Amino acid sequence: MMNRSSSLTGWARSSWDLALDGARLLGRAALCVSAGMILLLLLSFPYDADRPVSPLEATRARTFYAAAYDKEKSTTVSPQEEKYSRMAFEAAERCHVKQQVTDIVSKFGLQDKKALDIGSGQGYLQDVVAAYTGLDISPTVERYYHKRFVLGSATAMPFDNDSFDTVWSIWVLEHVPNPEAALVEIRRVVKDGGVLFLGPQWDCHPWQADGYDVRPYSDFGLSGKLIKAAIPARVILTRLSMPAVRLERAVAWQLTGHSTTFRYHRLSPNFQTFWEPDSDAVNSLDFYEMALWFRSRGDECLSCNSSWHWVTQTGNPLVIRIHKRIRGLALQNTEFHNKSKT
Repeated sequence: MMNRSSSLTGWARSSWDLALDGARLLGRAALCVSAGMILLLLLSFPYDADRPVSPLEATRARTFYAAAYDKEKSTTVSPQEEKYSRMAFEAAERCHVKQQVTDIVSKFGLQDKKALDIGSGQGYLQDVVAAYTGLDISPTVERYYHKRFVLGSATAMPFDNDSFDTVWSIWVLEHVPNPEAALVEIRRVVKDGGVLFLGPQWDCHPWQADGYDVRPYSDFGLSGKLIKAAIPARVILTRLSMPAVRLERAVAWQLTGHSTTFRYHRLSPNFQTFWEPDSDAVNSLDFYEMALWFRSRGDECLSCNSSWHWVTQTGNPLVIRIHKRIRGLALQNTEFHNKSKT
């Protein structure tokens, strides 16, 4: 009887020890995972925000896009100009951009409404609606238009408040040096209840400027070969860090209740050689960060996934309905509350 009791006691102690060891192991694993996520968050957090643009940066961008569409400056079209225009058109056709915008126009009854196309290029979308306005920084594209064209910048648009019922911008905002200033302008010129269709190229990569995705290893020296070889790992790390960054941004907004600052990764564009799409991108933008910017101002995201799927959602255009009156009422209530406290 004593032996059986001792055996049971020993077995219980062994089981308890195993449970403690398992708990310690799980605790260490959880600690390691937490430390890894924190490290990924610190390394991948979008620290950049709008800053003043130097005259040199603005001039370089305008010169590049003017040259990209300038087929009248000489009797022949340079290979660089032809490549840029061809790649832009082919990408738009491949991604069915016109059909996507047409579907939005039909879904929200915008056929007879005023539309603004920001960064309109050669006017690819000008026949989607009758009351169309194209805005671009390149003066050389005006000859492509039989609808209204306005020369101007996305960050300082020459339009009155509440001028348009819908605003579109396709593969443009990643090329705007101060994208938050452009978002502010977009909200200003669109009417309350207006619909935005924003389709920048999300998550541009720094190695695209030098064409590491499309050039062979033989084009590079040792350091370049290492950069190219590391691209798959860097893409995986970026995807792994996305949920942590988005959760941090969402929690920060919920805790403060304030309008968020738009954050992104600033890139070094290549305005000399157009190796691949977005070699000339100046920013890497995140879908959720932009959606959060609008939501924090009282607007409605019509293309955001419900539940927790937004943590990894990317790739699709952002469709936003603007609610200026809701935001205005919220600000008035806040001001009234602050005055009543004093």
